[in-house]
Amino acid sequence: MRRAHLQLLLLMLGLTALTSCKTNTPAPDSNRPAHHTDTGFQNLYTTPIAKGPIGFLKMRYFGDEPFADHSKEAHQIPLAEPDLDLIREPEDLPQVTWLGHSTFLIQYRGINILSDPILSQRASPVSFAGPERLVALPISSADLPPIDYVIISHNHYDHLDGKTIALLGDSPRYLVPLKLKDWFIDEGIAAEQILEFDWWDQYNDRRMIATATPSQHWSARGLFDRFETLWVAWHIQIDDFSLWFGGDTGYNPVQFKEIGQKFGQIDLGLIPIGAYAPRWFMEQQHVDPEQAIQIHKDIRADQSIGMHWGTFQLSGEPMMEPAQRIAVAAEKGLIKANEFLTLAIGETFTLSKRADPSPP
Repeated sequence: MRRAHLQLLLLMLGLTALTSCKTNTPAPDSNRPAHHTDTGFQNLYTTPIAKGPIGFLKMRYFGDEPFADHSKEAHQIPLAEPDLDLIREPEDLPQVTWLGHSTFLIQYRGINILSDPILSQRASPVSFAGPERLVALPISSADLPPIDYVIISHNHYDHLDGKTIALLGDSPRYLVPLKLKDWFIDEGIAAEQILEFDWWDQYNDRRMIATATPSQHWSARGLFDRFETLWVAWHIQIDDFSLWFGGDTGYNPVQFKEIGQKFGQIDLGLIPIGAYAPRWFMEQQHVDPEQAIQIHKDIRADQSIGMHWGTFQLSGEPMMEPAQRIAVAAEKGLIKANEFLTLAIGETFTLSKRADPSPP
């Protein structure tokens, strides 16, 4: 037990990947966007996220909050044998393969995209501590098709992994939030392969249009770089197919409705549903399943898939609870059957037809 406590303390001091203790001051220049500050960036529709690592440790080990042990529940994680033939030669339909957590292989019309790729065993700055995969990676890097684009939502270790970026190298083009380009250059990626985005910035190469959209989160890879780089979600348009990748986010009643108003209709949403308990600690930065469903409705997605669960333990809810709460919502009629899905790790979902619109 002491060893586990020490490992967690090292992780929290090294990356502080779920909490934050630094707040920003508003930028004095009225010409700057409202989410920019003198020292970085800020959220617009929540109070500063200011719960620190000591608070997390106190809550985790000395508080009264229930905290499930996912390592004892790992046998429940749904797994699928990857369809490597389909991944190598996709049909002429949009398809996504869930590799666990927030990592999807998105394929359509000859374009291959990875979202927040983490192919390592741990979501951590060190190899000996920090959240470890509950099940094996479903596909080896050697079995991945050539990757055209990598989209990054923010710089936390469970969304941006140095070993994975080094493995992918200069072949993909990296679409990243503001102020994150230097990190990639330091990792050896060629500067011309990295494009930085503010909220609502757009990239168009005629084959694909990518738009960085707002989300409600924060950034840090250490103790002294809170909020210095931006956090985003992504809207992707490839021909007649549109997708929204939510990255990591809390909920507010403004920004996701704006996304839905701007794009009108989204074929598929990839929306986080896990790492939400206890709510008093996680609510500002991580949605729960019901809020994920509200985001699905706000952005006007025809169908959505839940992510950010079942791979690394980052919070206290029982491991299967996120998927169960999505299923309960469907049973209650809050969403239609198969409108908001959860996949098995390794499973490929092909968007063959649109779901019926959600009830009001």
